[in-house]
Amino acid sequence: MYAEERQRLIADRARRDGRVEVTQLAEELDVTPETIRRDLTRLERLGQLKRVHGGAIPLERLSFEPDVEDRGAVMTAEKERIAKRAVAELPDSGSILLDAGTTTARLAANLPSDRELTVVTNALDIAVGLASRPNLTVLVIGGRVRGRTLAAVDSWAAGILRDLFVDVAFMATNGVSLEHGLTTPDPTEAATKRAMIASARRSVLLADHTKVGNDHLVRFGDLGDIDTFITDTGLDAGLGVDMEALGIEVVRA
Repeated sequence: MYAEERQRLIADRARRDGRVEVTQLAEELDVTPETIRRDLTRLERLGQLKRVHGGAIPLERLSFEPDVEDRGAVMTAEKERIAKRAVAELPDSGSILLDAGTTTARLAANLPSDRELTVVTNALDIAVGLASRPNLTVLVIGGRVRGRTLAAVDSWAAGILRDLFVDVAFMATNGVSLEHGLTTPDPTEAATKRAMIASARRSVLLADHTKVGNDHLVRFGDLGDIDTFITDTGLDAGLGVDMEALGIEVVRA
């Protein structure tokens, strides 16, 4: 099957089913996941699909940004491995910042009970989940709450972050690429993420490989702003080498 035929099939399937998944298409069409991702990228550039985590949706069904429940239901095994590996980046004691995101939420669930930590977060779901942990001091960043991400954003959040200096910030992102860095669809969330990176001694990005190569509306950081990138084994080897050349430690969980 030629690439054009395969891409036409993918576009038709997305319109019919409302969504296509990279892994399923790769198996059905007997090609690599990387080939399907390239197909989806081309279809997105042609204005036929919008890439989302793990696949794509037709533009006519686009709701701008997947909500927390939808994002939490994909790449679950990979996100769990990333979160467990991220535990090694925690300080023995001190302070950490957890950005709002489904992978950072999994890190929150994996925080050890044998060390005292101050956890700063703008994610309501993370704060509620950690509030009863006796070894943790939980500080919530205030602001306007976005329903899609359960993140507190806007000027209140940025004002609080200006006065903080944490040991490690664990960041989430909607997209990451060599060309455009770290991106997200919402300008207010981007401003908050930018302030988070500025408030930390070290920044660790937690993102599965499906976010690599995707670009969204607003850039909140360059790749050089990240010290360590923890992803899964699906990351293209060449991209990993290019990122490491920028001084980033790339870890595949």
